[in-house]
Amino acid sequence: MALLNILHFPDPKLRTVAKPVTEFDCELKQLVANMFETMYEAPGIGLAATQVDRHIRLLVMDVSEERNTPQCLINPEILESDGEQESDEGCLSVPGFYENVKRAGHIRVKAQDESGKSREFEADGLEAVCIQHEMDHSQGKLFVDYISSLKRGRIRAKLVKMKRNNELG
Repeated sequence: MALLNILHFPDPKLRTVAKPVTEFDCELKQLVANMFETMYEAPGIGLAATQVDRHIRLLVMDVSEERNTPQCLINPEILESDGEQESDEGCLSVPGFYENVKRAGHIRVKAQDESGKSREFEADGLEAVCIQHEMDHSQGKLFVDYISSLKRGRIRAKLVKMKRNNELG
């Protein structure tokens, strides 16, 4: 396995709309393994392929306290959503910053695993937030798009400065 480089806001590659996964091969399984290793090392609870400069509809996540419930969602779709929850969100592509974001409180999801097998399930709480957050990456959207342009501009300026000073990985 290998650690992957995580793109940081405002990198324009983070705005790329991801393509559906059509080949479920060894290369995909290796990418999934590398993404899990990268996510756990960061440390984070979710990571989308777009964040590691692979623009396919793939996300990995583990919202368990013990970090022992890894999930891989390929070509995920939200079939239903209801309710609303607001929570502090952070992002491995926007390190060190957290903002309140409103999301659906309950979702029904359809996705494939790394073998191409399809499944449907329901999620709420942190799991629902994480899925919606990571799915946004596939559309070229970041959690900072939900906050004011003033706050987003401040975060952008701080991250650009950190990158210039080699403070980001």
